[in-house]
Amino acid sequence: MAEQLRAAGIGLEFLTRELQDSHAPSGVMFAVLAALSGMEREYIRDRTLEGHESARSRGKTIGGAAVTDAAMLSMVLHLRDQDLSLRDIAARLLITKGKKKGGHPSPATVLRMLREHDANVAAAPATG
Repeated sequence: MAEQLRAAGIGLEFLTRELQDSHAPSGVMFAVLAALSGMEREYIRDRTLEGHESARSRGKTIGGAAVTDAAMLSMVLHLRDQDLSLRDIAARLLITKGKKKGGHPSPATVLRMLREHDANVAAAPATG
C-alpha cells in the first residue's frame, strides 16, 4: 500500500510542531501514525458502544424517534402494489406524531418499513 501511495505522489506532511517535515508513506513515522489512528478509531468505537449500552440500561432509546405506525405501513403496502417508487411513496405519506408531524418520511424510512414487513412475513409460520 505504501508503494501505491508513493506512486500516486501522496505523502505525510506536518506543518507545525516538532515533526515539521515531509515523510514518505513507507517511513516509520507514517506506519506509527497509521497504527495510532487505527487504535484511536477502535477506542472511540468501544466508548460509543459502552455509552449506548449504558443508555439502554437506563431505559433510553438509541436512535431517532419512530415516525411510522401501523396505518402508515398499511398505506405503504397499498402504494407499493401500485408500482410507485420509494420517493413517490414517501411523498404521499404524512408523519402523524412527534417533531416531524406533518412532514414526509424519507425514502430510506419507507424502504426500511418494507424490508421489516417482508422479513416478518417470511419469518411467520405458514398456516393452512
